[in-house]
Parts: sequence; C-alpha cells; structure tokens
Amino acid sequence: MPVSNRDRVAKRRAALRAQGLRPVQIWVPDTRAPGFGEEAARQMRVLRDDPHEAEITEWIAAIYEDPDWDWDA
Repeated sequence: MPVSNRDRVAKRRAALRAQGLRPVQIWVPDTRAPGFGEEAARQMRVLRDDPHEAEITEWIAAIYEDPDWDWDA
C-alpha cells in the first residue's frame, strides 16, 4: 500500500525536527499584487533623500569593499 502524502510529509518533518530544526513561516509582499510597484517606488522616493539612508548605504558599501572583512565570521 502506498504511503500517503500526509504520512510522507510528517515523516520528513519529524526527521528535520530530530536534526534540531524547526519550521518557520515567513510572509513576504506579493510582487504580483496590484499596486506593489507603485508602493515600492513611493518607498524608494522617501528613502532617496533621507540622510540616514545615505549614511547606511555608504556604510554597507564600505564594508562590502573592505578586504579585511571576515564574511565567514
């Protein structure tokens, strides 16, 4: 008799939990939703002239270009 999809999923989840993992559900914006592009553009305009955003962007760029940065830490 074939194993049901439910049993197969339960077995897989049990194996992952035995490895010390746990499930996490993440909800992200639907990029296909009506108005998504317009809202993203609006938020980018807000950030474009924000001095804090410029400071953070410069900091990220400086770290990214730093040859001494330990990416494996």
